[in-house]
Amino acid sequence: MGKLIYSTSLREFDIDDRALAHLRVAILTKLRRAESFAFTWEHGVERGSGRTTMWMHESIPVLFVFSGNRAPKLNRIWIEELILSASSTAGLHLVAEPESSEPFEID
Repeated sequence: MGKLIYSTSLREFDIDDRALAHLRVAILTKLRRAESFAFTWEHGVERGSGRTTMWMHESIPVLFVFSGNRAPKLNRIWIEELILSASSTAGLHLVAEPESSEPFEID
C-alpha cells in the first residue's frame, strides 16, 4: 500500500501501489502541462465511507511513496482514461483498471 502526500500537510492518503503508479503518471502529465484539476476518490467502507477532493496544482508539492521496490508494468489504456477523467469538469477519479494487451514500463 503506497501513499500520496499532498502539500506540506501531514495528511497521507493510502492508495494501492499499482493504482498509485498509474495515478502518478496521469497526475504528473497534467501538472507538467500546467493543467490544474480536482482529484476525488472514495474512502471505501473499511475507512468509514465518504470521499475526499483536493485541488491539484503545479505549485503545490506532491509526493508518491510506494511500499514495494518494483515498478509495475503500466496499463496505457488506464492512464489515458485517468488523464481524460482529469480533463473533465468532474476532475480525476480513480476508475477501475480496464484490460489491456499493451503493458509498458516507465523508469
